[in-house]
Amino acid sequence: MRLGIDLGTTRTIVAHVDRGNYPLVTFDDLDGDPHDYVPSISALQDGRLVHGFAAEAAARQGAPVLRSVKRVLGDPTTHPGTTVAVGDREFPLLEVLAGFLSSVREELPAGDHEAVVAVPAHSHSVQRFLTLEAFRRAGFTVTAMVNEPSAAGFEYSHRQGRTLNSKRNRIVVYDLGGGTFDASLVESDGVGHTVLDTAGLNRLGGDDLDHLLADLALDAAGRTADDLRTRALDDLREQCRAAKESLTPQTRKIVLDVPGAADTGGSDAGDGADDSTTVVLPVADYYDAARPLVRRTVETTEPLVGELGEDSSVAGIYLVGGGSAFPLVPRMLRERFGRRVHRSPYPGGSTAIGLAIAADPESGFTLTDRLSRGFGVFRERDEGRALAFDRIFASDVRLPSGPSNAEATVVTRRYRAAHDIGWFRFVEFTGDVAGGEPTGDLAPVGEMLFPFDPALQTDGAVEGLDPATVTVHRRPDGPLVEETYTVDADGIVSVRISDLDTGYTRSLDLGA
Repeated sequence: MRLGIDLGTTRTIVAHVDRGNYPLVTFDDLDGDPHDYVPSISALQDGRLVHGFAAEAAARQGAPVLRSVKRVLGDPTTHPGTTVAVGDREFPLLEVLAGFLSSVREELPAGDHEAVVAVPAHSHSVQRFLTLEAFRRAGFTVTAMVNEPSAAGFEYSHRQGRTLNSKRNRIVVYDLGGGTFDASLVESDGVGHTVLDTAGLNRLGGDDLDHLLADLALDAAGRTADDLRTRALDDLREQCRAAKESLTPQTRKIVLDVPGAADTGGSDAGDGADDSTTVVLPVADYYDAARPLVRRTVETTEPLVGELGEDSSVAGIYLVGGGSAFPLVPRMLRERFGRRVHRSPYPGGSTAIGLAIAADPESGFTLTDRLSRGFGVFRERDEGRALAFDRIFASDVRLPSGPSNAEATVVTRRYRAAHDIGWFRFVEFTGDVAGGEPTGDLAPVGEMLFPFDPALQTDGAVEGLDPATVTVHRRPDGPLVEETYTVDADGIVSVRISDLDTGYTRSLDLGA
């Protein structure tokens, strides 16, 4: 069974290949009602983790719940050993992700499951590695990883191909998900797709709109978030999410029940039910408060769009992701860019459908994507008294178009080492390099101590050194060193450093 799987912040959506069609897979909740998604949540019930609809039911019974784990996955400080709290227990992030995806796989028809999966365009190597590893541990065979807006570009070409021609052959994909915002400029000749540029905001999504509405409701009730226990605040935000998703351009008021301040004591379940306050919020007030958030996404998209005059090569701006259903989003985009704004009929499912198209060898669709973030290394200089930064890859580096690294982008550097030990700290960043420093969101993705002194090139010698306390010395006539950096088809960077005089080599898959 060939699948496209969009692991979302709020919902996980699966599409499958069916003789040139790409329908969404339906999942039954505990009452037997069908849904075209699985809620991306986990809960602690009777000492074990449950996921999806079972976690929703457990949360209603007062079980501790973990939502929006994808935001933790995308945090710049996340590493393979990161843990997350569910109630009073700590679990490895990778274990939670793999457990959730296993529960999704168990709801699919039996058999082999080959999947193309997605990550936000600006995901760092750790996020990409953990996503791949979680799918593999869950029993999926991952055939490719695609950036989310790039996958939505496939869905646009498949569904809206008539809007593309030799003059207008570019699409701007506006992807507002639960936790992130991405935009990509994609050029299409019908089946061939090339990502020309990307932009994004790693910490802005539908969750922020939910939290904003909850803050407005609390303010109207004369309360603050500190007045509520964790579960009560979580319930209010879920209520706000449901209210946001039910908005239409004609909606004028939002009615919410704000839990009472009694939730500040006692059990986490059931407190304050008799002290709740019903508030009625004008939708116009909500939109006024949300405008700065939506405006940030519009401003981020602008450089990709340019001016949409008659000579523009952009066929349209394609709105995907669950957050794009928020009525203020198409309104503000049309205010800025005019009528060439289209919303997917399946905004939440567009990425999964595009991934299924990518999984279908009969579709003929191809993709040339970009690294979408910069990569570089901090290294010691002046006997450890200062740091130097070297950019290795710019964000526009092309990724290999297939699983083989035969066309992988490789950068090789050679130099004479000037110190006895090198301390390499590898980072990825979303901005540019200014004043010799990386800008934008910065994610450390690995580090390596490399001994240039042959006396330290023995088993265990480097492992016994503490990078925080090691003393770096200058040494004359250092060895000839070669650094080799490779980007694979999944956008994960690996590094190999070699002492060419002695043959000593160390390698690192960044993110792993």
